[in-house]
Amino acid sequence: MYHVDLNSDMGESFGAYKLGGDEEIIKYVTTANVACGWHAGDPMVMDKTVRMAKERGVMVGAHPGYPDLMGFGRRKMVLSFQEVKNYVKYQIGALSAFTKSYGMKLQHVAPHGAMGNQCQYDEEISTAIVEAITEVDKDLIVYYCAGAVLGQIAESKGLRTASEIFADRAYMDDLSLVPRKMEGSMITDENIAIERCVRMIKEGKVTSINGKELDIKGDTLCVHGDGPKALAFVQKIRERFEKEGIEIRHL
Repeated sequence: MYHVDLNSDMGESFGAYKLGGDEEIIKYVTTANVACGWHAGDPMVMDKTVRMAKERGVMVGAHPGYPDLMGFGRRKMVLSFQEVKNYVKYQIGALSAFTKSYGMKLQHVAPHGAMGNQCQYDEEISTAIVEAITEVDKDLIVYYCAGAVLGQIAESKGLRTASEIFADRAYMDDLSLVPRKMEGSMITDENIAIERCVRMIKEGKVTSINGKELDIKGDTLCVHGDGPKALAFVQKIRERFEKEGIEIRHL
C-alpha cells in the first residue's frame, strides 16, 4: 500500500490582504504549513488557520521564512548563522502558542521560500535551522525538499525527517526546484501535475525540466496554497490517488 502526507502552505493572508483558499483547501489535506508572520500571516490569521486545522483533524507545522513581507519570503537574504537560528526559533515559538491554546502539538517545521531553497546545498543555513529546532523541540519533524542537505543534517542530529515533493513545481537536474523566474517552473496543468505525483510516489522517479530521469523520495506532497489552481489540485489528487491505491494520511 502506497501512502503519502498531503500538505499545503496556509495562513498566508495578512491584515486586509487575503491570499489562498484556505477554507476550502483544508478540507482535502492532512497537514498545514502555517506562515508565522514574517513572510506572510499575522496573529489573527494564525489563530484562524490553527482553529480550522483543529476542527478538521489536520496536523499543523511551522512555515518559517525570512522577514520579507513585500517579497513573500522568496528573496534571498544575507544573514548570519545566529540570525537564521533565532529567526526560526522565534517563528516556531509564535505558532506553538496558537497550537497549544487549541490543545494541539506542533508537528513539524517546513522552511519557506528562499530559506527552504537555500537548504538544498547551504550547510550553514541548514545547520542553523536544525539547531533551532533541536533546542526548541526535538520531537518536531523536519520537512525538507527532496535531496536537500537539510534532511541529511537533521537526521545526523537525531531528528525525524520527511522528504517533501511538489505537485506544482518543476525540478532541475540536481533535484532543486526550477527558479520561479524561469519559464516552466510552475506546473499549471493539474492533469500533468497529478501524473507526475503518482509516478514520484509509486516509482520514485521524476523527469527534470531538461528531460533527465531522477530518483526522488516523497514522504509528503505539497500543493502551494497561493496557486490559482490549488483547490483543483488537491481535489483531483484525492480522486486520482484513491484510484491508484495511494493512501493520503498525515505522518
